[in-house]
Amino acid sequence: MAEVGKEEQNRNLELTLQAFRDYQQGVLPAGPGARDLAEFFASVDGQLAELAKKAPTVKRGDREVTSLLAKRAKTLHLGVANYCWFIDPAKALCLKVAGAPVTKDSKPMAGMCDSARCPQATHHPCHRPVWAESADSSKIFIVSIPRGNKAERQRLETELARAERVVSEIDAAYGPADQEGDGDGPADQ
Repeated sequence: MAEVGKEEQNRNLELTLQAFRDYQQGVLPAGPGARDLAEFFASVDGQLAELAKKAPTVKRGDREVTSLLAKRAKTLHLGVANYCWFIDPAKALCLKVAGAPVTKDSKPMAGMCDSARCPQATHHPCHRPVWAESADSSKIFIVSIPRGNKAERQRLETELARAERVVSEIDAAYGPADQEGDGDGPADQ
């Protein structure tokens, strides 16, 4: 289990570093937690600038960056449709919806996640296909609902609107191209 935990932490650090590199290229995350993540990345950028001022002749590598990102990477939990930066359990929508007690040792409840509303969730290019498929599935089911079933139609239309909103936010942040790795967008750089 310790080896699995170490590999998971390494993966989280790599994903956090990639999100930071995207930020440095002007590509911001999408989702409710995007502003907090961008503010964190701005503070890391500021700290790196301070380090450069203190020792301008020292060539900087990824070591300084990864050490500044390591604590945030420990809070990362991967979801199918989002990254959960589980920093503050009191803000976690999944725990609120589940009615779970909130302690400092609380963990996110991925099955209860509503990343379109949780203030700690962000969406990245790898999540776009999931949201696009959800929108497409909702469209198909809406067409097949009998006229008399207004409640189900309304529920699916709400799901469709949410999925389309998330897809448009991801597209606005990253661009619609490059979900397949065709070399046109930030995910291929």
